[in-house]
Amino acid sequence: MKFNKFYISAVSLLLIFSSCKENKVNAQQLGKDGSVETEKPNSPDYKPAFAGQTRIKAVKTATPYKVEILTKNLGRPWGIINLPDGRFLITDKNGHMNVVSTDGKQISKIEGFPKVDSKGQGGMLDVALDPDFKANNIIYFSFSEPYEKGNHTAVGKGKLSQDLKNISEVKVIFHAIPTYDGDKHYGSRLVFDKGGNLFVSTGERSDKQTRVYAQRTDNYLGKILKITKDGQPASGNPFIGKAGFKPEIYAYGVRNPQGLAIDPNGNLWDVEMGPRGGDEINLIKPGKNYGWGDVTYGIEYSGDKINNGTTQKAGTEQPVYYWDPVISPSGVTFYTGNIDEWKGNLMIGCLSGEHINRIVMKDNKIVGEERLLVDQKERFRDVLNGSDGNLYAVTDSGKLYKISKK
Repeated sequence: MKFNKFYISAVSLLLIFSSCKENKVNAQQLGKDGSVETEKPNSPDYKPAFAGQTRIKAVKTATPYKVEILTKNLGRPWGIINLPDGRFLITDKNGHMNVVSTDGKQISKIEGFPKVDSKGQGGMLDVALDPDFKANNIIYFSFSEPYEKGNHTAVGKGKLSQDLKNISEVKVIFHAIPTYDGDKHYGSRLVFDKGGNLFVSTGERSDKQTRVYAQRTDNYLGKILKITKDGQPASGNPFIGKAGFKPEIYAYGVRNPQGLAIDPNGNLWDVEMGPRGGDEINLIKPGKNYGWGDVTYGIEYSGDKINNGTTQKAGTEQPVYYWDPVISPSGVTFYTGNIDEWKGNLMIGCLSGEHINRIVMKDNKIVGEERLLVDQKERFRDVLNGSDGNLYAVTDSGKLYKISKK
């Protein structure tokens, strides 16, 4: 009996210490300015254009929530959405998709997709259901399509079989040319609007020789595009019939927008990666120029200034928010789930930042920021506002997370 009492006491003590350690790890560190950023900026001489554009005050979730890992076996996930029955459709950069059960225990592969170039940041990337999916079983997907001696971001569509094991009637409906021999900055998020048209984000392919394409309007690099289900320019696009402009362009001057989402009020937002510093949140409006690579709050990886350190320029839009140093934002979603204080918040999967970033907005302005799941030390690639009211996320290490109200 004495041994049992000692054992119970030892276990109790261990649990107390473990709990304290967990609370310490989960505690959000704050900078001297009251923001969540504790590191010095890469460009301390760059000043924001308005108050609250960077390093906003920290907020902290009061509602108790639970974090679960449903599976660790997703391979190389990039995009996640719900099927109508609640199961997950998750892309794999290797060139296929997986259907995952709601508890994460069953994973089945969908095959029949076009060949992808999976080097570097390429591969099978995002996925979206046709707005009439329940009737037609059609999905849309973005991928890095190999072509001749290079590749480009492409958008395809196809019909899933009833058993969700194969895709047929596959057609590539859009090619973000010019083709380039590189392996970075494909952009590639897909979002349908209420009118049934598809927003597509594309990157400028990273290198200095392609950076200039973001400002040019005779191509599809560094753009937000709006197309029909068949890949044609959407009716009402701002540059239809205008000389020197591709008619699919909705907005331009973006760098590598791996985050694209429509808020509950119908506004389109992009979240994009900057160089060293200068990650951005942008409210995307038709016909607007978002400045890259003429305007940025970041610097070259070498430390040199970009365009002589220009952070503001007439004719270009300022980001609603920016980070310096970077968090490497990827997939985003507007939360409408079971945790009331998160409703309407922008949730961002962060790569180098290794957390889920919670952004609180009011009247399209940023009023608070929180860094969630920092203790997990994972590169969060995409986040999902689940149909069951919970928040989900996939990581570069192949995990599927569930974040739910306790």
